[in-house]
Amino acid sequence: MYLKNLSLLNYKNIDEANYEFDPKINCFTGRNGVGKTNVLDAVYHLAYGKSYFNPLALQNIKHGEEFFVIDGTFEKDGRKEQIVCSLKKGQKKALKRNGRIYDKFSEHVGFIPLVIISPSDIDLITEGSETRRKFIDSVISQLDAAYLQELINYQKVLAQRNALLKYFALNHTFDRDTLYIYNEQLDTMGHALFEKRKSFLEDFIPIFAKHHSTITDGAESVNLGYESQLHEKRLSALFEESLSRDRVLQYTSVGIHKDDLSFEIDGHPIKKFGSQGQQKSFLIALKLAQFEFMKKQGGVLPILLFDDIFDKLDETRVAKIVKMIDDKVFGQIFISDTHAERTETIIKATHQSFRIFNL
Repeated sequence: MYLKNLSLLNYKNIDEANYEFDPKINCFTGRNGVGKTNVLDAVYHLAYGKSYFNPLALQNIKHGEEFFVIDGTFEKDGRKEQIVCSLKKGQKKALKRNGRIYDKFSEHVGFIPLVIISPSDIDLITEGSETRRKFIDSVISQLDAAYLQELINYQKVLAQRNALLKYFALNHTFDRDTLYIYNEQLDTMGHALFEKRKSFLEDFIPIFAKHHSTITDGAESVNLGYESQLHEKRLSALFEESLSRDRVLQYTSVGIHKDDLSFEIDGHPIKKFGSQGQQKSFLIALKLAQFEFMKKQGGVLPILLFDDIFDKLDETRVAKIVKMIDDKVFGQIFISDTHAERTETIIKATHQSFRIFNL
């Protein structure tokens, strides 16, 4: 599978642009601010129905304009697939496949498998648990539509339980039977989601460890762990224990929406004890593991976006990634870089077909 062409209109800082892509490697070069990353983000947008870098949809419309359109044609399983994502101020964002508009964006998730590696991935280390949960959920959802729907249902019921807790507090009342209905639903859905996350990480962690060892030549000891309250007890039991606290807080303080990943180096949190280089290696291994997992489970080579990462890596790590490209580990690749000559040198070393777009 690969992206054949891309048309942009009023997307971020881009007035209008049209690109014809190489099935293997495509590079965008130019100084900072010219829109290299925005082109990569447009490709991501077609796969996920949203921006990787800016979740506020309206802010992806070029300043002073009323709408944006992203139009891409993919080759998948010998068929052409046209995906169009558009947004007009005052209207809902629209996502279409071959002219048919999706009723729910969740129906599209997983159709275009894609992985992005970007400097902004540092948020996975520096930000709170929600960012890391979204990473887990994103990978699983690309391959399991039922998981995504169950997750959406869980979040809806969770919002209802939280609203009920607020109602109790505001009206100085309490109805255990009504609360129990939500507890039962969340317990069933939460347990199913927990088991899928646990199963995913059992498969994913060894892949991550392998890639990290390759990138660092085994010089560092790292660990990726799954933290969940459900390791010890069912959610129903946790609800009973947290009832008084939940009533005071007016929200649900336990559940799979509190799950997290622990990132460690030499037995310590990488956020506090890892150098910048160690953190970068950890994150690249994480994303390469995502790529391999999606490839194995989905049977399709995902599109891979490298956003400005050659500028963040030493020559040894760059050489290892180049070797992976040369060994045809990856399918179609998109690269952004500020140094045109460096990019051309790196890409020529892969002996693969390529195109370079100087912006």
